Amino acid sequence: MTTQFEATVEIDRPIAEVFAYLADGEHDPEFSPRVMRIEKSPAGPTAVGTVFRSTVKDAGMKTRREFRIKELATPTRIRWEELSKNLVTAAEGGYDLEATADGTTKVRIFNVLEGHGIGKFLVGLAAGAARKDAPAFGQRIKAAAEAAIAR
Repeated sequence: MTTQFEATVEIDRPIAEVFAYLADGEHDPEFSPRVMRIEKSPAGPTAVGTVFRSTVKDAGMKTRREFRIKELATPTRIRWEELSKNLVTAAEGGYDLEATADGTTKVRIFNVLEGHGIGKFLVGLAAGAARKDAPAFGQRIKAAAEAAIAR
């Protein structure tokens, strides 16, 4: 079973700067409290094929996650896929960015969750929790991006 959650938020920063911030997955702990640590391979700018390895805490359990960037269309689109096979994974996820007339950036984030093994029974619960948190998650991204990107 697969299921999706998404959130949309408007960030008071220019699209190019928001794209650069979000493409650098090492910023994830700034807006995702579940990410305990993260590292990028190879070093340098994020590109198609860049892998982010993280340790996260979900439902009281620590797991290791591995995501690969599969598409970068500067400055409007970022896509990733999870390589790790935990009980519930993000088979696909991404950001869609759109410049607004007043110089802000509209950002849509989504993840398609997939269950593996017993996770097939848990994916609905995980998606429900993610959907419930989605508006707050979007606001955390907005606050972190606006704080990190100086005017």
